[in-house]
Amino acid sequence: MTDYKEKLVTVIYYSDTSLELLHKIESFLQCPKGRVVIPATFKRGKSIIAVCEGEINIMNKVGDRILAVDEVA
Repeated sequence: MTDYKEKLVTVIYYSDTSLELLHKIESFLQCPKGRVVIPATFKRGKSIIAVCEGEINIMNKVGDRILAVDEVA
């Protein structure tokens, strides 16, 4: 793994225990062909939707504007 280098990425995923769309910024190893290697320990319990280069600022996600029934007039 001498040609591998650290790469900062934002991983967008669903947890197996929730329908909420989540994200996490992490540094993972990147292979010489450009693919980021996500360890099994990170993947456990998640359904990964996307891996984005760098730190992504997510301003809105699906469900962010959903109101509870008692908040709707």
